[in-house]
Amino acid sequence: MKTKQNKKKNREFIHQLYYKNRINFIVTIILTIAMSSLNLMISWLIQQIMDCTANQDMQALVRSAWIVIIVVVIYTIANVMYRAVYPRFLQRAMQQYRDYAFSRLTQKSLRSFSKEGTALYVSALTNDCTSIENNYLAATFTLIELLFCFLGALIMMLYYSPVMLVLAVALSFLPVAVSMTAGNRLTEQEKEISKKNERFVSIVNELLSGFPVIKSFRAETQASRLFSQRNEQAEEAKKNKRRTEQLISLLANDAGIIAQMGIFLAGAWLAISGKGVTAGVVIVFVQLMNYILNPISQVPLLWSNRKAAIALMEKLSDALSENVREEGREKLNGFSEKIEVKDLTYGYEPESPVLKDLDVQFDAGKSYAIVGGSGSGKSTLLNLLMGSSNYQGEICIDGVSIKNIESESLYQLMTSVQQNVFVFNDTIRNNVTMFHEFPDKEVTLALERSGLSEFIEKRGEGFVCGENGANLSGGERQRISIARALLRKSPILLVDEATAALDAATARAVSFSILNLVGMTRIVVTHRLEEAILRRYDKILVMKNGTICEQGNFDTLMQQKGQFYSLFQIAH
Repeated sequence: MKTKQNKKKNREFIHQLYYKNRINFIVTIILTIAMSSLNLMISWLIQQIMDCTANQDMQALVRSAWIVIIVVVIYTIANVMYRAVYPRFLQRAMQQYRDYAFSRLTQKSLRSFSKEGTALYVSALTNDCTSIENNYLAATFTLIELLFCFLGALIMMLYYSPVMLVLAVALSFLPVAVSMTAGNRLTEQEKEISKKNERFVSIVNELLSGFPVIKSFRAETQASRLFSQRNEQAEEAKKNKRRTEQLISLLANDAGIIAQMGIFLAGAWLAISGKGVTAGVVIVFVQLMNYILNPISQVPLLWSNRKAAIALMEKLSDALSENVREEGREKLNGFSEKIEVKDLTYGYEPESPVLKDLDVQFDAGKSYAIVGGSGSGKSTLLNLLMGSSNYQGEICIDGVSIKNIESESLYQLMTSVQQNVFVFNDTIRNNVTMFHEFPDKEVTLALERSGLSEFIEKRGEGFVCGENGANLSGGERQRISIARALLRKSPILLVDEATAALDAATARAVSFSILNLVGMTRIVVTHRLEEAILRRYDKILVMKNGTICEQGNFDTLMQQKGQFYSLFQIAH
């Protein structure tokens, strides 16, 4: 059962569809009702014209013809307005929905987002949005139109012939039975489509990100097979829904024809028998039966699709509500003393902690190298320093627990440099500034200190980096990341295996660029054990099995001939 908080968050997603969009929504509804009313009026005019013809009343026929012209003109004006307002409503609704969803996504912690992956969100912001637009928004106006016409048709039938109305209602039970059997099935099929599409997006992301590996290992056939399997599964789910819809449509049409022919024959018998029913009334009843049968056959399907669309919004809302860092209230204006880690225990699975009772201190302005074997907990420690809150123990900045620090304030203190640097398909300058405004002097200084001056001299700040930095080398991407950190002027720099994929010369240059950043607390996770670089660090922390087993400067650790000594000897 959903909590009240989750329900509130789900309603917020629906609210975004109408936020600053209510006028377009209301106008569209008014126009929908107006055109529905005019359609019903056309049915009445058909009856008038038929009876005028039967009675050979030319004056009444001319009068009806003028009314027809007026109705057509009004309907055309309303239709033109509808076609102008309706797309505007849909465009703004989906734009606001996506913007809100993405803003909520940015509130998640780095660790939780990495853990969840991107497939769910890519699917939710693409294909699921199409379903929401068609099955929730567009269906809303269709439902209003169908229900208004349904009620209007019932009133008109009651006015013309209560007897035939009773007969019409009785004949409608057959299409009702057909429609009611389909509702839940379509809802489940729509959910299945979303799930299969999510898996399809996941494999597409994996194959595209692993394209170099696929090519180098000549695994194109295997990759194509995986793609084909997921693609087939996604399309099979869509086919099942289409097949169900077509079957329901067929049965509903047959049932509708039976109902219309029944009312036509009954009306003809009443007209011939002189029961006060004219030929015009019989014709209009047959016409009005469409407004009775269409809602009966379509509303259950539309309502089921609408429920499925709401379920997609709830799925996204629930995903965005999970693993969100609890917001602290304290603000830090800077970092001047130390980061303290006390009795820190953390594990992706509770029974197998990655970090165990870890104690360490990072003094302001100092440089630290964290080394250790694979799986020792180095990267996990950095992720926790960035604000993940589901751990045991304490992480404090200047005596304040990071759990109590406001996210914006925390991230203002820290900058992270990762192995895989994200680069926009934009200019060098915009990638360095991250689209913020900085004085030219500060940008130039950051470029110089990060080692990008020579690159800028050759290609200029307006050089376009390409998709994810395709036009840049690994070292150039890393230097962009360092320049970003310099511009932000954050007092704490976290570096996670930033040189792992670089050649030795480039890695050395990037490492020295980081070490030369005076005034910043640098915490660097590295696997490169080069003496010239390691000697520059104020302290080296050696991790093993989720804890700090050794710490000190290069000479001290080498003299101890412990874990660090062994790692260094293996590396050389």
